[in-house]
Amino acid sequence: MTMDLHDPLSIAADAADPATEPYSPLEQRALLQACRAVLRPMARLAVGRGLPFGEVAELLKQCFVEEARAAHPGVAPHRAVSRISTTTGLNRREVTRLMQRSSGEATARSSPATQAFTRWLSDPAFLGPDGAPVPLSPQGPAPSFETLAHSITRDVHPRTLLEELTRLGLAQLDDADGRVHLLNTAFVPREDLDRMLAFLGANVGDHLAAAVANVLSDGSRHFEQALFADELSDDSLDAARGLISDTWQQLLHGLAPALQALIDADKAAARPAGQRLRIGLFAYTDAMTRPPTTALPITPHIKEH
Repeated sequence: MTMDLHDPLSIAADAADPATEPYSPLEQRALLQACRAVLRPMARLAVGRGLPFGEVAELLKQCFVEEARAAHPGVAPHRAVSRISTTTGLNRREVTRLMQRSSGEATARSSPATQAFTRWLSDPAFLGPDGAPVPLSPQGPAPSFETLAHSITRDVHPRTLLEELTRLGLAQLDDADGRVHLLNTAFVPREDLDRMLAFLGANVGDHLAAAVANVLSDGSRHFEQALFADELSDDSLDAARGLISDTWQQLLHGLAPALQALIDADKAAARPAGQRLRIGLFAYTDAMTRPPTTALPITPHIKEH
Protein backbone atom coordinates (compact mmCIF):
# COMPACT_ATOMS: atom_id res chain seq x y z
CA MET A 1 0.00 0.00 0.00
CA THR A 2 1.27 3.49 -0.80
CA MET A 3 1.16 5.54 2.34
CA ASP A 4 1.26 9.31 2.56
CA LEU A 5 3.48 11.25 4.93
CA HIS A 6 0.62 11.81 7.34
CA ASP A 7 0.45 8.12 8.19
CA PRO A 8 -3.06 7.33 6.86
CA LEU A 9 -3.01 3.92 8.56
CA SER A 10 -3.12 4.42 12.29
CA ILE A 11 -5.18 3.85 15.38
CA ALA A 12 -7.10 6.82 16.75
CA ALA A 13 -7.02 6.27 20.50
CA ASP A 14 -8.58 8.03 23.44
CA ALA A 15 -7.89 11.75 23.66
CA ALA A 16 -5.78 13.18 26.44
CA ASP A 17 -7.38 14.65 29.50
CA PRO A 18 -8.75 18.13 28.77
CA ALA A 19 -7.09 21.11 30.37
CA THR A 20 -8.90 22.74 33.22
CA GLU A 21 -8.49 26.24 31.78
CA PRO A 22 -10.95 27.58 29.15
CA TYR A 23 -10.53 26.50 25.55
CA SER A 24 -8.01 28.47 23.52
CA PRO A 25 -9.05 29.82 20.09
CA LEU A 26 -7.34 26.83 18.42
CA GLU A 27 -9.14 24.40 20.71
CA GLN A 28 -12.42 26.21 20.09
CA ARG A 29 -11.89 25.81 16.34
CA ALA A 30 -11.13 22.12 16.76
CA LEU A 31 -14.27 21.73 18.88
CA LEU A 32 -16.41 23.39 16.22
CA GLN A 33 -14.90 21.18 13.53
CA ALA A 34 -15.72 18.11 15.61
CA CYS A 35 -19.30 19.32 16.09
CA ARG A 36 -19.61 19.90 12.35
CA ALA A 37 -18.40 16.37 11.59
CA VAL A 38 -21.00 14.97 13.99
CA LEU A 39 -23.89 17.23 12.94
CA ARG A 40 -23.57 16.92 9.15
CA PRO A 41 -24.67 13.26 9.02
CA MET A 42 -27.59 14.11 11.29
CA ALA A 43 -28.53 16.99 8.98
CA ARG A 44 -28.30 14.56 6.05
CA LEU A 45 -30.68 12.19 7.85
CA ALA A 46 -33.15 15.01 8.64
CA VAL A 47 -33.10 16.36 5.08
CA GLY A 48 -33.40 12.85 3.67
CA ARG A 49 -36.50 12.13 5.76
CA GLY A 50 -38.13 15.57 5.44
CA LEU A 51 -37.58 16.65 9.05
CA PRO A 52 -37.60 20.48 9.19
CA PHE A 53 -34.77 22.49 10.73
CA GLY A 54 -37.01 24.15 13.30
CA GLU A 55 -37.87 20.82 14.90
CA VAL A 56 -34.22 19.77 15.16
CA ALA A 57 -33.19 23.21 16.44
CA GLU A 58 -35.83 23.01 19.17
CA LEU A 59 -34.56 19.58 20.17
CA LEU A 60 -30.96 20.81 20.24
CA LYS A 61 -31.89 23.72 22.50
CA GLN A 62 -33.74 21.34 24.80
CA CYS A 63 -30.66 19.12 25.02
CA PHE A 64 -28.44 22.12 25.79
CA VAL A 65 -30.69 23.12 28.67
CA GLU A 66 -30.87 19.56 30.04
CA GLU A 67 -27.09 19.12 29.91
CA ALA A 68 -26.44 22.54 31.46
CA ARG A 69 -28.86 21.71 34.24
CA ALA A 70 -27.09 18.39 34.84
CA ALA A 71 -23.73 20.18 34.90
CA HIS A 72 -24.89 22.35 37.83
CA PRO A 73 -26.80 19.94 40.09
CA GLY A 74 -26.18 21.92 43.25
CA VAL A 75 -27.49 25.26 42.02
CA ALA A 76 -30.48 26.61 43.95
CA PRO A 77 -33.71 26.55 41.91
CA HIS A 78 -34.06 30.34 41.94
CA ARG A 79 -30.58 30.66 40.37
CA ALA A 80 -30.87 27.79 37.89
CA VAL A 81 -32.28 29.85 35.03
CA SER A 82 -29.48 32.42 35.22
CA ARG A 83 -26.80 29.76 35.48
CA ILE A 84 -28.18 27.78 32.52
CA SER A 85 -28.58 30.94 30.46
CA THR A 86 -24.95 31.86 31.12
CA THR A 87 -23.76 28.34 30.29
CA THR A 88 -25.73 27.88 27.07
CA GLY A 89 -26.00 31.42 25.70
CA LEU A 90 -29.79 31.09 25.50
CA ASN A 91 -31.77 33.99 26.94
CA ARG A 92 -33.54 33.59 30.27
CA ARG A 93 -37.03 33.55 28.77
CA GLU A 94 -36.07 30.74 26.40
CA VAL A 95 -34.42 28.77 29.21
CA THR A 96 -37.53 29.14 31.38
CA ARG A 97 -39.75 27.90 28.53
CA LEU A 98 -37.54 24.90 27.84
CA MET A 99 -37.22 24.01 31.53
CA GLN A 100 -41.00 23.86 31.81
CA ARG A 101 -41.18 21.20 29.14
CA SER A 102 -40.94 17.57 30.19
CA SER A 103 -37.56 15.96 29.58
CA GLY A 104 -37.32 14.14 26.26
CA GLU A 105 -40.63 15.56 24.99
CA ALA A 106 -40.66 15.57 21.21
CA THR A 107 -42.04 18.44 19.18
CA ALA A 108 -45.07 17.73 17.04
CA ARG A 109 -44.49 20.06 14.10
CA SER A 110 -44.11 18.57 10.64
CA SER A 111 -42.87 19.94 7.34
CA PRO A 112 -45.25 21.19 4.62
CA ALA A 113 -44.34 18.13 2.54
CA THR A 114 -45.40 15.66 5.25
CA GLN A 115 -48.55 17.69 5.94
CA ALA A 116 -49.48 17.63 2.25
CA PHE A 117 -48.80 13.90 2.09
CA THR A 118 -50.97 13.23 5.14
CA ARG A 119 -53.85 15.36 3.86
CA TRP A 120 -53.75 13.70 0.46
CA LEU A 121 -54.18 10.35 2.20
CA SER A 122 -56.94 11.45 4.57
CA ASP A 123 -58.97 14.37 3.17
CA PRO A 124 -62.11 13.14 1.33
CA ALA A 125 -61.63 15.99 -1.17
CA PHE A 126 -58.58 14.15 -2.54
CA LEU A 127 -59.90 10.57 -2.28
CA GLY A 128 -61.81 8.46 -4.77
CA PRO A 129 -65.01 6.45 -4.14
CA ASP A 130 -62.87 3.56 -2.90
CA GLY A 131 -61.17 5.77 -0.32
CA ALA A 132 -57.83 5.71 -2.16
CA PRO A 133 -55.95 8.94 -2.99
CA VAL A 134 -56.65 10.02 -6.56
CA PRO A 135 -54.13 11.43 -9.06
CA LEU A 136 -54.26 15.22 -9.10
CA SER A 137 -53.91 17.72 -11.91
CA PRO A 138 -51.00 20.08 -11.17
CA GLN A 139 -53.17 23.21 -11.29
CA GLY A 140 -56.76 24.27 -11.40
CA PRO A 141 -59.85 23.82 -9.23
CA ALA A 142 -60.11 21.12 -6.59
CA PRO A 143 -59.13 18.41 -6.55
CA SER A 144 -55.72 19.53 -7.82
CA PHE A 145 -52.25 19.54 -6.38
CA GLU A 146 -52.37 23.34 -6.36
CA THR A 147 -55.41 23.37 -4.06
CA LEU A 148 -53.83 20.67 -1.90
CA ALA A 149 -50.67 22.75 -1.53
CA HIS A 150 -52.59 25.94 -0.76
CA SER A 151 -54.60 24.13 1.91
CA ILE A 152 -51.32 23.50 3.72
CA THR A 153 -49.41 26.75 3.25
CA ARG A 154 -49.23 29.88 1.13
CA ASP A 155 -45.56 30.38 1.99
CA VAL A 156 -44.34 27.58 -0.28
CA HIS A 157 -45.09 27.53 -4.02
CA PRO A 158 -46.99 24.38 -5.10
CA ARG A 159 -44.26 23.56 -7.60
CA THR A 160 -41.64 23.69 -4.86
CA LEU A 161 -43.78 21.47 -2.63
CA LEU A 162 -44.17 18.95 -5.45
CA GLU A 163 -40.40 18.94 -6.00
CA GLU A 164 -39.90 18.14 -2.30
CA LEU A 165 -42.46 15.32 -2.38
CA THR A 166 -40.74 13.97 -5.49
CA ARG A 167 -37.33 14.13 -3.80
CA LEU A 168 -38.71 12.16 -0.85
CA GLY A 169 -40.09 9.52 -3.22
CA LEU A 170 -43.69 10.20 -2.19
CA ALA A 171 -45.20 11.69 -5.36
CA GLN A 172 -44.37 12.18 -9.01
CA LEU A 173 -45.71 14.04 -12.02
CA ASP A 174 -46.56 11.47 -14.70
CA ASP A 175 -45.66 12.79 -18.15
CA ALA A 176 -48.05 10.33 -19.77
CA ASP A 177 -51.27 11.66 -18.23
CA GLY A 178 -50.00 15.01 -16.92
CA ARG A 179 -51.21 14.32 -13.39
CA VAL A 180 -49.46 14.06 -10.04
CA HIS A 181 -49.55 10.56 -8.58
CA LEU A 182 -48.99 9.48 -5.00
CA LEU A 183 -46.30 6.79 -4.99
CA ASN A 184 -46.61 5.51 -1.42
CA THR A 185 -49.39 5.10 1.10
CA ALA A 186 -46.99 5.43 4.04
CA PHE A 187 -44.35 8.08 4.67
CA VAL A 188 -42.02 5.32 5.86
CA PRO A 189 -41.13 3.34 2.71
CA ARG A 190 -39.44 0.53 4.67
CA GLU A 191 -41.39 -1.34 7.29
CA ASP A 192 -38.34 -1.64 9.50
CA LEU A 193 -37.34 2.04 9.37
CA ASP A 194 -38.51 2.69 12.94
CA ARG A 195 -36.32 -0.20 14.10
CA MET A 196 -33.37 1.07 12.05
CA LEU A 197 -33.72 4.55 13.54
CA ALA A 198 -33.88 3.08 17.04
CA PHE A 199 -30.64 1.21 16.38
CA LEU A 200 -29.08 4.38 14.93
CA GLY A 201 -29.93 6.36 18.04
CA ALA A 202 -28.78 3.64 20.43
CA ASN A 203 -25.57 2.63 18.65
CA VAL A 204 -24.36 6.04 17.52
CA GLY A 205 -25.60 7.66 20.72
CA ASP A 206 -23.59 5.31 22.91
CA HIS A 207 -20.51 5.57 20.67
CA LEU A 208 -20.65 9.36 20.78
CA ALA A 209 -21.30 9.33 24.53
CA ALA A 210 -18.17 7.22 25.01
CA ALA A 211 -16.05 9.56 22.88
CA VAL A 212 -17.39 12.67 24.63
CA ALA A 213 -16.83 11.12 28.06
CA ASN A 214 -13.21 10.42 27.09
CA VAL A 215 -12.66 14.02 25.98
CA LEU A 216 -14.23 15.32 29.20
CA SER A 217 -12.59 12.54 31.18
CA ASP A 218 -12.49 12.63 34.95
CA GLY A 219 -10.30 9.55 35.11
CA SER A 220 -12.51 6.72 33.83
CA ARG A 221 -12.17 5.80 30.17
CA HIS A 222 -14.25 3.97 27.58
CA PHE A 223 -12.58 1.84 24.93
CA GLU A 224 -12.96 3.89 21.75
CA GLN A 225 -10.50 3.33 18.91
CA ALA A 226 -10.55 3.27 15.12
CA LEU A 227 -8.36 1.93 12.35
CA PHE A 228 -8.30 3.95 9.14
CA ALA A 229 -6.54 3.77 5.79
CA ASP A 230 -6.36 5.83 2.59
CA GLU A 231 -5.39 5.02 -0.99
CA LEU A 232 -7.44 1.86 -1.44
CA SER A 233 -8.89 0.62 -4.72
CA ASP A 234 -12.47 -0.61 -5.16
CA ASP A 235 -11.14 -4.16 -5.31
CA SER A 236 -9.32 -3.65 -2.02
CA LEU A 237 -12.49 -2.28 -0.41
CA ASP A 238 -14.42 -5.37 -1.50
CA ALA A 239 -11.75 -7.58 0.07
CA ALA A 240 -11.72 -5.43 3.22
CA ARG A 241 -15.50 -5.77 3.63
CA GLY A 242 -15.11 -9.54 3.74
CA LEU A 243 -12.36 -9.26 6.33
CA ILE A 244 -14.48 -6.92 8.45
CA SER A 245 -17.47 -9.27 8.36
CA ASP A 246 -15.27 -12.25 9.33
CA THR A 247 -13.68 -10.26 12.15
CA TRP A 248 -17.07 -9.28 13.54
CA GLN A 249 -18.22 -12.89 13.54
CA GLN A 250 -15.09 -13.91 15.44
CA LEU A 251 -15.63 -11.09 17.93
CA LEU A 252 -19.29 -11.97 18.34
CA HIS A 253 -18.69 -15.67 18.86
CA GLY A 254 -15.97 -14.95 21.40
CA LEU A 255 -17.66 -12.19 23.38
CA ALA A 256 -21.29 -13.35 23.50
CA PRO A 257 -20.63 -16.53 25.54
CA ALA A 258 -18.19 -14.69 27.80
CA LEU A 259 -20.73 -11.94 28.51
CA GLN A 260 -23.46 -14.49 29.19
CA ALA A 261 -21.15 -16.22 31.65
CA LEU A 262 -20.63 -12.91 33.46
CA ILE A 263 -24.39 -12.33 33.62
CA ASP A 264 -24.93 -15.83 35.00
CA ALA A 265 -22.17 -15.28 37.58
CA ASP A 266 -23.80 -12.01 38.71
CA LYS A 267 -27.13 -13.76 39.18
CA ALA A 268 -25.56 -16.68 41.06
CA ALA A 269 -23.75 -14.27 43.39
CA ALA A 270 -26.82 -12.01 43.75
CA ARG A 271 -24.69 -8.98 42.88
CA PRO A 272 -26.46 -5.68 42.11
CA ALA A 273 -26.76 -5.57 38.32
CA GLY A 274 -27.60 -2.01 37.28
CA GLN A 275 -24.94 -1.49 34.60
CA ARG A 276 -25.19 -1.93 30.84
CA LEU A 277 -22.62 -2.52 28.10
CA ARG A 278 -22.68 -1.99 24.32
CA ILE A 279 -19.88 -3.26 22.07
CA GLY A 280 -19.88 -2.37 18.39
CA LEU A 281 -17.83 -2.55 15.23
CA PHE A 282 -18.51 -0.24 12.31
CA ALA A 283 -16.97 0.36 8.92
CA TYR A 284 -17.41 3.38 6.66
CA THR A 285 -16.05 3.90 3.16
CA ASP A 286 -15.99 7.08 1.08
CA ALA A 287 -13.93 8.79 -1.59
CA MET A 288 -10.80 10.54 -0.35
CA THR A 289 -11.10 14.32 -0.05
CA ARG A 290 -7.63 14.79 -1.55
CA PRO A 291 -5.89 13.09 -4.49
CA PRO A 292 -3.67 10.07 -3.83
CA THR A 293 -0.18 10.99 -2.74
CA THR A 294 2.86 10.51 -4.94
CA ALA A 295 5.06 9.79 -1.95
CA LEU A 296 7.28 6.74 -2.12
CA PRO A 297 5.90 3.53 -0.59
CA ILE A 298 6.82 3.07 3.03
CA THR A 299 6.28 0.14 5.34
CA PRO A 300 2.79 0.38 6.83
CA HIS A 301 2.78 0.54 10.59
CA ILE A 302 0.22 0.95 13.34
CA LYS A 303 0.75 3.85 15.65
CA GLU A 304 -1.08 4.65 18.87
CA HIS A 305 -1.54 8.22 19.93
